[in-house]
Amino acid sequence: MPSLFLIFVAVVLVGLTFVFLNVYNGLVALRSQLERAWSNIDVILKQRFDEIPQLIQVIEQYAGYEAGVISKLSEARTRYGQASSVAEKIKASQELSVALSGVLAVGEAYPDLKANVNFAQLQSRISQLESTIADRRESYNETVANFNTRIDQIPDVFVARFLNYQRQEMFKVAEIEKQAPSLKMNLPKFGQGA
Repeated sequence: MPSLFLIFVAVVLVGLTFVFLNVYNGLVALRSQLERAWSNIDVILKQRFDEIPQLIQVIEQYAGYEAGVISKLSEARTRYGQASSVAEKIKASQELSVALSGVLAVGEAYPDLKANVNFAQLQSRISQLESTIADRRESYNETVANFNTRIDQIPDVFVARFLNYQRQEMFKVAEIEKQAPSLKMNLPKFGQGA
């Protein structure tokens, strides 16, 4: 009889070990997917970050163009450059998107700036990058949702706690990004010089 009990205990221990390893490997793989999804976004955010000085330079060539908008863009770019965690980069990226929409609205308000070839190319490039960011944000958020669900489910929750995995933040669109940028600029009044 004691040997039957030992066999039963051994089978249970082997089964629990198998479950633990299976859950562990699944969570590690999901964490890796999460990191890869963020890296894919980070690459595009860096490309957008690198385009901003060129955009500012083109706009500054046209004297009197919305210094406040350019200043906001420069400040947002600096905050993004200083961000270290994913959460900080998400927040800084949202601020940068808002600032970029303001700068792109400047092009709509000033026909001669909008006609500038360099501005048009940068505007097109940034629009492409914003579209790619939106696509990758969707993929990232799906991975975050899967990860957060898994680490809250039994038996995964025990292994997630063992690994010190924490819920991850979604890359959401900031409320201010949902608003259309204002095209009302500080244009010279009719009859006044520029």
